Amino acid sequence: MPRDDKGKYAGKQKRKAHKIEEGYKKRGVSSKEAARRAYATVNKEEGGGKKSGSGRGKKSKHSSSREGGRKSGGRKSRKN
Repeated sequence: MPRDDKGKYAGKQKRKAHKIEEGYKKRGVSSKEAARRAYATVNKEEGGGKKSGSGRGKKSKHSSSREGGRKSGGRKSRKN
């Protein structure tokens, strides 16, 4: 399987990566780099592709999403 094949990702992971990718594109990042960063974020949060049997059902870590929210100046980040 080629390195850039996204077939091992579940639908939810693909949707999540697409949303993250759109955010990077809005900030002016190239399409190729935005896709790379988006899937890197999904891998970090969910531990890679989840379509095959092993590792399914593990809880996701949302640390990168939380960090981005804090950097953007969300409501909760102002309290701290």
